[in-house]
Amino acid sequence: MDVLVGYATAHGSTREIADRVAAGLTEAGLEVEARDMRTVDDADAYAAFVLGSAVHGQTWLEPAKAFVSDNLDLLGSRPLWIFSVGMPAALRGPWKRLAPREVPVIAKSLPGDLPFREHRLFSGVIAPAHLPPTGRIMFRLVGGRFGDYRDWDAVDGWTARIAEVLAR
Repeated sequence: MDVLVGYATAHGSTREIADRVAAGLTEAGLEVEARDMRTVDDADAYAAFVLGSAVHGQTWLEPAKAFVSDNLDLLGSRPLWIFSVGMPAALRGPWKRLAPREVPVIAKSLPGDLPFREHRLFSGVIAPAHLPPTGRIMFRLVGGRFGDYRDWDAVDGWTARIAEVLAR
């Protein structure tokens, strides 16, 4: 089965998570390609999709939303999992408890009625250079901490569940 692990990334963290998902699916014996969604010429060539994007302002990046919009009928007829990469693990206090509420907001912001099997929100990398000066101040004021918050065990576990479904 040919699987596309498509991604849209702002600073590279989402691409690295997509590469990890693709490697795990490949290890499970699937034929997989990880690609920036802007470079996918023929989405019909894939039998299943795992799509992910960095999240800015509780929504996917425009290239990811454009890919979904352009391929909505196709995505609705094939197995689809989605993931978002944000910063819930970088937050503390009440902000951290609010992070899970972002998942349905992100999904609702996607074009059409996307019938995905599961949506996971992973934490990524947040560095001072990723934010403008006022953004850095606001991030610190709400208790944010800069760093790499990717949970590779969570990514690997999710990937293994996808592989089980696709191997059937």
